[in-house]
Amino acid sequence: MPKLSKDDRNPLLSQDIGRLEIPPFKQIEPCHFPPAFQAALALHRDAIELISNQADAPSFANTIEAMERAGLPLRRICAIFFNLAGTDTDADIERIEREFSPILASHFSAIYLDERLFKRVETLHSKAEGLDTEQRRVLFHYHKNFVRGGGALPSEKKARLAEIVGKLASLGTRFGQNVLAEERAFALILSREDELAGLPPFLLAAASQAAADRGLSGKHVITLARSSIEPFLQFSTRRDLREAAFRAWSGRGEGGGDTDNRPIIVELAQLRAEKARLLGFESYADFRLDDSMAGKPKAALDLLDSVWRPAREQALAEAEALKSIISKEGGNFDLEPWDWRFYAEKRRRAEFDVQEDEIKPYLQLDRMIAAAFHTASRLFGLTFQPRDDLQLYHPDVRAWEVKSADNRHIGLFLGDYFARPSKRSGAWMSAFRTQHKLDGNVTPIILNVMNFSKPGANETALLSFDDARTLFHEFGHALHGLLSDVTYPSIAGTSVSRDFVEFPSQLFEHWLEQPELLREFAKHYITGEPMPELLLGKMLKARRFNQGFSTVEYCASALVDLSVHSIPDGIIEDVGAFETRVLADIGMPEGMTMRHRPTHFTHIFSGDGYASAYYSYLWSEVLDADGFEAFEEAGNIFDPDTAKLLLEHIYSAGGRQEPIDAYKAFRGREPKPEALLRQRGLE
Repeated sequence: MPKLSKDDRNPLLSQDIGRLEIPPFKQIEPCHFPPAFQAALALHRDAIELISNQADAPSFANTIEAMERAGLPLRRICAIFFNLAGTDTDADIERIEREFSPILASHFSAIYLDERLFKRVETLHSKAEGLDTEQRRVLFHYHKNFVRGGGALPSEKKARLAEIVGKLASLGTRFGQNVLAEERAFALILSREDELAGLPPFLLAAASQAAADRGLSGKHVITLARSSIEPFLQFSTRRDLREAAFRAWSGRGEGGGDTDNRPIIVELAQLRAEKARLLGFESYADFRLDDSMAGKPKAALDLLDSVWRPAREQALAEAEALKSIISKEGGNFDLEPWDWRFYAEKRRRAEFDVQEDEIKPYLQLDRMIAAAFHTASRLFGLTFQPRDDLQLYHPDVRAWEVKSADNRHIGLFLGDYFARPSKRSGAWMSAFRTQHKLDGNVTPIILNVMNFSKPGANETALLSFDDARTLFHEFGHALHGLLSDVTYPSIAGTSVSRDFVEFPSQLFEHWLEQPELLREFAKHYITGEPMPELLLGKMLKARRFNQGFSTVEYCASALVDLSVHSIPDGIIEDVGAFETRVLADIGMPEGMTMRHRPTHFTHIFSGDGYASAYYSYLWSEVLDADGFEAFEEAGNIFDPDTAKLLLEHIYSAGGRQEPIDAYKAFRGREPKPEALLRQRGLE
């Protein structure tokens, strides 16, 4: 493998990363990244040039494996930098991100546009003789990526595509940084007692800590972190403050000035559409979904439509129930988006006799982490040993060494659970190092990031049930990375199609809802007593409450995403008017908004990860709903035989198979979509 030249003055270049070693975070400063990037880029360019220019006929070893090795040093530097850019950024990191994102995008684009390299890959792809199953899959991916990257285009189109790729990277970086800047700038400061009306103790404690973190001791602060603002909208009796908070949350990225994302969306949409046309596709949605399980936008739209119609009907019925509560209380106003969560909570209390502040004391963060570890242990034989001796990038981050049932080292798992101004919002999984066996057994270093409200000193971090579900979801992704067992980095872990990658994560959520698990881990943070059976039953009975609302706000976002990217020329003259028109066309119920409005929809505009593919969560939900029924049919939620199939064909398999073939190997058949409607209570 090509190696970077050592530089003892730069910690990014001063050591190789061994089995348990992690990046030397305490020594890394922002100024170390530009020279590290430059060195890694130069090394990669030189290695690619050698592969392209070699006189030997192309073989899998001298072309594909050589490219896999060539990219590893640059991949390591990128992993360190972009993980820090998402979790603990500052002005210097953001400046470097703006500088190097287009450079990196253009660098990788140039590889795919290299005619000499493409010919070697094309030659191998036309024969593909003497390769094992995994090698065939890797070769297939390389060939498809070269074609989708413009390798088969004439030179004049290659030049334009290269320009577009660099510009898209710059725009995506600016979009994400703008959202973070607006989230960082907002604080709803609650100074008077009447402004705290209705807020439960757990939210008061979190808001007090958020204020203290901002030098406002004695006050309370609501931030735009979902774990802060959603419970505020749920419990605050001050309708005026709910409106102010909601408008700030919903209006991120459209307030004018330097952080307004509307001009960026207009330019992004046109450039993406032009890129798709250059590559021979009618629209960007057609381009993206050509490399997915869905295959075509119509397949994704058909699934969304099949769920949208019953979800909308249910949401309309839910809205009428909320309006009835408002009317009975003498409210002389229409149901607005800042009212929905507040009155839905009242309705839940009335119909199910259960409330959030009654549940939260039993859902301690540490015990929910332990529950996730326990589930992984029962299913896959894993153990998790705390590693308090490792230097991490922030004091809030924790580490565990992961071992197999026979005490083999599997990898390192990092958990970064609390919101802070230097971290972008949301929850995600990523890696500081991915698994592969190209040159020895390289084990993964996997990161889970959340944005839970941080408790005060000597207080316990408590989660809502939705928070706990998010923790299980991201840990499902983490297991997909940790359990990966493939040879080649390009198909390791979560390197699968976008509408399959959510299957392992969403499947793992199911274990959180099992009474067997909750009886063991849902215990009161003060008394240690398990959650009473009556409360447990009511909580699980209510878990499908408000499903019309949650399904509609998600589906609306997915439909707007596909609408934006299905425009052949990508021209959107007015982002707000476009959003309004699409929502009117689909019949968006009054009093609701999208889960992610365009100007802060980082999934699809801060990079292209979910562009045209936000539907993927629903597509994967068909798989996870049907997949968990395999355990139920076995009569044991930890059935060893079913878990073995799940490990072999899903969690450890990376991208070595077509997704549908991997699913059928696990389940024994194709998924049955009816399971999705049963799961959401929309039958």
